[in-house]
Amino acid sequence: MVLVTTMAFITHCCRNRWADTALRQLCVLIFVLMAGVCQAQIATEISQYQVERSDEAILVSAQVTFELPSAVEEALLKGIPMVFVSETNVLRERWYWYDKKLASVQRHMRLAYQPLTRRWRLNVTAGPGREASVGLALNPSFDTLEDALSAIKRTSRWKIADAADLEGGVKYRVDFSFKLDLSQLPRPFQIGALGQSDWDLAATSSTTLTIALVR
Repeated sequence: MVLVTTMAFITHCCRNRWADTALRQLCVLIFVLMAGVCQAQIATEISQYQVERSDEAILVSAQVTFELPSAVEEALLKGIPMVFVSETNVLRERWYWYDKKLASVQRHMRLAYQPLTRRWRLNVTAGPGREASVGLALNPSFDTLEDALSAIKRTSRWKIADAADLEGGVKYRVDFSFKLDLSQLPRPFQIGALGQSDWDLAATSSTTLTIALVR
């Protein structure tokens, strides 16, 4: 009788351990899936991208989609400006060698919070420390962070090259990229943000453009 009781106890104990192990594995799986969902929610992507040719210029329109990570928003509210960079490269495809870069332009968008006025200031330039290019809005202000980010995410008919610089009947590749430029953060923030996924905002897209021959 004692033997039977002991065996029953051992069997019951093994079942409990198996159930605990399975429960722990299930919890880990749920955690991983939830982490994946959260990571997907803050993923950066270029949801719309279009390249067109007018009579005088090559124009790019794009829409970037992302959710601002809490760490970045917290830094903004503490008075740390953030610089977002859009870059476009026009390359001529060559089957016998590397593609030739014909044009490269950048748009630096410096976003800063002004505590006294509780407004958001966006400074758009052609590069760090440069004056704004022709056609770029200088220092617009916004009432909310959402409005400021909406302006950062949207690119409308941005001139990236002169149409006369591209030959007819040739296929070109136009690369577009968007990122949060960590190199323009204060040094302590650069070190703290290094390798942190919360600060990783970047996306790229590419398309081809063929200039028709003029007859």
